[in-house]
Amino acid sequence: MELFFKYLQFEKRFSPHTLLSYQTDLGQFSEYLAAIYQIIDPAEADHAIIRSWIVSLVQKDLDARTVNRKIACLRSYYKFLLRENRISKNPTLRIKPPKTSKKLPSFIPEASFNSFLDSFAFTSDFEGIRDKLLLEFLYGTGIRLAELIGVAEEDLNMFSKTVRVTGKGNKERIIPINDSLFATLLAYLQKKKVEFPDNHTPKLLVTNKAHPLYPKLVYRIVKKYISLVTTSEKASPHVLRHSFATHLLNKGADLNAIKDLLGHTSLAATQVYTHNSIEKLKSIFDKAHPKA
Repeated sequence: MELFFKYLQFEKRFSPHTLLSYQTDLGQFSEYLAAIYQIIDPAEADHAIIRSWIVSLVQKDLDARTVNRKIACLRSYYKFLLRENRISKNPTLRIKPPKTSKKLPSFIPEASFNSFLDSFAFTSDFEGIRDKLLLEFLYGTGIRLAELIGVAEEDLNMFSKTVRVTGKGNKERIIPINDSLFATLLAYLQKKKVEFPDNHTPKLLVTNKAHPLYPKLVYRIVKKYISLVTTSEKASPHVLRHSFATHLLNKGADLNAIKDLLGHTSLAATQVYTHNSIEKLKSIFDKAHPKA
């Protein structure tokens, strides 16, 4: 298993979050094998045994997406064992994943969120300016939470108004910085320099004690402000990413361009946002067409 995890980390370049998830999934599967079948080595599990574990997960009413991730973990693991000649055939080939319901990405209405950013009285201290930058950065670039935390000051190009972002699989992409975000960025960098003149942290966004931001703090900040704009329960950094993509699409942006900005590897992942756009078109049609 350790060789498998090293393979995922160094060859497949999985993110730390995905790697942790796979370690958890494979650990749970190993525990199941030992408890139910007295099998210590997962390489000895066959199709029927693996299927019995999947059935047990479904019976526990686990979300279909969670079950599918665990299946994906096992598929990768047994494919790795096959490559290493530890097994002669892959027992996961005939495993069918449960169907998942297609959920439209949650997003914040464009007018209300932009009005909030323009009119809300953020405090003029370091925390207030940082919070505004954090919100504008997530909404203005569409980057993921882990990508935001990873942005360093050296990733900024103030001349070309762009930021270099390292995404999944250590793939880099360049994202433009809009004028509003750029103005907030300048104010933040100036305030940060005054507040922490001896700061040696390379990361752009820091805590009140000049330490790099961490996920729970970002979630708290985002929830604090988004709850003032929408009653949606999903007040997370990813909602701002969804809003970024949806608003671009509604304004006529090319789907391939949005794909590149989001750092998606395939267009299929980006096409989910077209459903939100279609729903908006239907709403406009129902309100405007005399026969609607």
